[in-house]
Amino acid sequence: MRRFADTPAILAAALAVAACSAISQGQQKTFKLDAEGNWNVSEAPEPGSDAEVIGRAREMIVQGRYAAAESLMDGWIERHERTSNPWLAEAYLARGDARLMRDREVPALEDYEEIVKNFPGSEAYTTALTRELDIGLRYLNGLRKRFLGLRIEPAERIGEEIVLRVTERMPRSLLGERALLELADYYYRVRDMSMASDAYEVFLRIYPNSDERQRAMQRRIYSNIAMFKGPRYDGSGLREARFLIQDYKARYPLDAERTGLDDALIARLDESAAVQMLESARWYLRRENPVSARLTVSRLLRRHPGTVAAVIARELAQEYGWIMPEPARSIGEAWPEEAAQSGDPPRDPEDVEPGSGSPPDSPPDSPPDSPPDSPPDSPPDLPPVDGPSGQGRN
Repeated sequence: MRRFADTPAILAAALAVAACSAISQGQQKTFKLDAEGNWNVSEAPEPGSDAEVIGRAREMIVQGRYAAAESLMDGWIERHERTSNPWLAEAYLARGDARLMRDREVPALEDYEEIVKNFPGSEAYTTALTRELDIGLRYLNGLRKRFLGLRIEPAERIGEEIVLRVTERMPRSLLGERALLELADYYYRVRDMSMASDAYEVFLRIYPNSDERQRAMQRRIYSNIAMFKGPRYDGSGLREARFLIQDYKARYPLDAERTGLDDALIARLDESAAVQMLESARWYLRRENPVSARLTVSRLLRRHPGTVAAVIARELAQEYGWIMPEPARSIGEAWPEEAAQSGDPPRDPEDVEPGSGSPPDSPPDSPPDSPPDSPPDSPPDLPPVDGPSGQGRN
């Protein structure tokens, strides 16, 4: 869990920069450097004007007088909230910042939402969304909501919703890119590999030219591999990972070799996928369904002819007297490189069993899912493959 002790200091620095800049014309004082190197006020808003009041609240925030700034904005907003005053968005932003600095992020979120919903064309719109994203990330990183004055209520789901809203409200922007990548990294960090894979896929489609594209592609591969929990579970993630690795190799050949996303890993994925299909065939035999078992063995020999599981499958076919036809395609043709460009694995003509729908990728009576191991930053270890002698092989 991360620490948040430095968050107010970071926000205070950001507010100091905002207070010294001209957010809108006439809102803040304008300083000019004279010949002697001194800063002199060259322009200031009229005393008592809306710009002067909001500027004063900003100065209070920078000075650490957060309660006074919030009180000043409370009175101003109460007088003008039902009007069309052009300074309302800036007033809500100033009050939200004061509340946030007082560690009251929920009321601050209400002020930021007021800007986002009612002032989408204001200059404060992007700033309000940035503040919301920072709060959402704090929730995702472990900050709890207050309940009875104590921070004891988990807020990860609220953080997810906030980050998703920022992504939807700022599409194809740097802020939206950051929000979506942070959400994908969160799913990866908490080992929700299915959601992580989907989030990285969406990120790569929306931001194909992002500087983080390479890392997102790697983590999408690792997420799909980590979803495979063993031969008695669903193995579709291995098949998708294979094509993702081929795509990554075509785009970044040197880095693929350096990080181990190469033919050696593809061979391990083939072995694991073949063992999963062999386990499915045995499950069909235990259910006295030799037709489906034979079909599964036939697919195994066609898709993974060079694996250890294929050797066991041929022995199983001989034991039951099944005549297995020669593979109609070579290994390279069974897994065309062109499919890696589209991201969709090739579909076999026999993938649908007549009269019974598609056979399951994993036996229906498989044991309940167990949580995957911690997400790796290198290719994760795959389950051992049983050889013909019954001994595990790495």
